[in-house]
Amino acid sequence: MSDISSLFANLALAQLLPALLILLIGIVVIRFVAQLVEKALKKTKLEKAAHSLILSVINAALYIVLGLIVATKLGIDVTGIIALASVATLAVSLALQNALANVFGGFVLLSTHPFHAGDFVEVAGQSGVIKEIGLTYTKLTTVDNKLVSIPNSAVTSAQIVNYTATGTRRIDITVSASYQSPIDGVLDALRQAGAEVPTVLADHAPFAAVKNYGDNAIEYVLQVWSTADDYWTTLVDVNRNIKAKFDETGIQMTYPHLNVHLDK
Repeated sequence: MSDISSLFANLALAQLLPALLILLIGIVVIRFVAQLVEKALKKTKLEKAAHSLILSVINAALYIVLGLIVATKLGIDVTGIIALASVATLAVSLALQNALANVFGGFVLLSTHPFHAGDFVEVAGQSGVIKEIGLTYTKLTTVDNKLVSIPNSAVTSAQIVNYTATGTRRIDITVSASYQSPIDGVLDALRQAGAEVPTVLADHAPFAAVKNYGDNAIEYVLQVWSTADDYWTTLVDVNRNIKAKFDETGIQMTYPHLNVHLDK
């Protein structure tokens, strides 16, 4: 009886020792692979948040494979485990479908770079400065200082307008002037109003033109360029300077009005 017990003990030890050795070697290999992947990711243009996601997925997959190898070495039939894991993975995937879609969307955003933190964008019906690109939500701050969190799946499926990416922005300002004011005089005043603002880019000369002949006034458009960071400052300063220039040159801004004639 003791011989049989000793035999089983020797067999168990013969299976346990190689399994432990494989486990230790596997852990070392996984850490080495993780370091190589991390170094490779640092050389790419991916956002840092994407690095952690990729490393987590690779580590999880490698440790699962290592666990199956060790279980096989111990004489455990892993067929049932794999089948059960497949069913469980499917159930979890269905239950977390929206969350997984957001995670996948976050990976897409971090790898394709439609915008970066600090960019002013318009996406999914919201506009503001990107504050954070997370794995599930993208957060932006609106011009009135509201923090909006948009699911990444909604961001990737929506049209994205990035106002910062090119570095410059064009500002279109529409004003009206009386029919009694000479057109050339109005156009000159508009161009001067734009050129006198310091944040207007000098390599893009202000452009002014007649836009429309309305019922009570002529509509004009003034186009100037500024850096993306100076957009709002330039818009405010040019608008204020237009009124000052019109007052200086005697050009009348008009507003809708109605003339009533009474017959006796």
